[in-house]
Amino acid sequence: MRLLDRYLLRELLIPLGYCLGGFLIFWIAFEAFSEMDEFQRHQLRAGDILQYLLLTTPELLGRVVPLGLLLALLYALTNHARHNELTAMRVAGLSLWRLALPYLAVGAACGGGLFALNELLLPDAPARADAVMKKYQERTGEQEWHRNLTFFHQAGGRTNVIGPFHFHLPTGEMAKARLLWTLGNGERHEINAERGVYSNGCWHFFQTQINRYPPGVLVPFRLMTNHLELAEFRDPPARIYSEIKIAGLSDLRTARRASLSLREILEYRRWHPAKKSDPVLGTKLHARLAAPITCLVVVLIALPFGAGSGRRNVFVGVASSVFLCFAYFILQRLAEAAGLGGRIPPWLAGWLPNLLFGVLGVALTFRVR
Repeated sequence: MRLLDRYLLRELLIPLGYCLGGFLIFWIAFEAFSEMDEFQRHQLRAGDILQYLLLTTPELLGRVVPLGLLLALLYALTNHARHNELTAMRVAGLSLWRLALPYLAVGAACGGGLFALNELLLPDAPARADAVMKKYQERTGEQEWHRNLTFFHQAGGRTNVIGPFHFHLPTGEMAKARLLWTLGNGERHEINAERGVYSNGCWHFFQTQINRYPPGVLVPFRLMTNHLELAEFRDPPARIYSEIKIAGLSDLRTARRASLSLREILEYRRWHPAKKSDPVLGTKLHARLAAPITCLVVVLIALPFGAGSGRRNVFVGVASSVFLCFAYFILQRLAEAAGLGGRIPPWLAGWLPNLLFGVLGVALTFRVR
């Protein structure tokens, strides 16, 4: 790394740390005060409140990091321009794009960090935060059951129906399960079980009644068994949990707030090939892919306004880029809503803000003299 790159990075990272810290403190304090009534109603202690706020932080970082990076870039670039440092560097033969390489590297690192955060922590964070909120709430056990679920299992070109059944989210167990299962020879099994447990790579059912319908036979043979191992049924409880999360996407408001990882979306589309053209899943997929690029777009937005501020009012450049950044987030929300509603293609809903503002930032940067 050249001495100049180290200097530019140092002048950026210090204000970036202050901006991120300031935004986080502001947002966490706002969240704490807005939820204070809920904390008191659920009788949370100080440690529980801290844990709840930490679990809500990953979602906040998706907004805080781009805004903090924008303000830090504007501060650093404006400071360099005010002291004519950028002019001296460009007179020495360095282009503005060459000077922007350290900033683009920081943007790429922030985007990569947000991508990892979105994939590893964000999908489960809302459920874990809700569990902390209800930690001391009296439970009867009924609240932990998701009832009357149904999904379809594909095996050997056959579609088996699992459901309706009740699913216990903390343990991943089934209760009152009904299965319509077809064997390779065409024999149909109607299975009713009191309980189902996933173990050793397949599902085991207990207190089971099986109605067997051989091919061409209308009257079933009835069997009773205490334990039935269904070796073909290998879908883990994680799939059922995914079904529960994605089932709520039919409501537009729920779909906009849903936190799904790329792995969950791709696995669901693999389990449900007919859903590959679903606009909600497609929009969520492309929005998740495009999210890390936001930090790079922020760099492209800040570059022309910060680098050219030496010849004009500093506040004009700062206000203009901040306005463009908020316009970016507004367009992002509008495009996502249009994609979820099927009004525009999913790929366009996910990538439109990045494409539009990225091209705008590049065009304005080329105009900087």
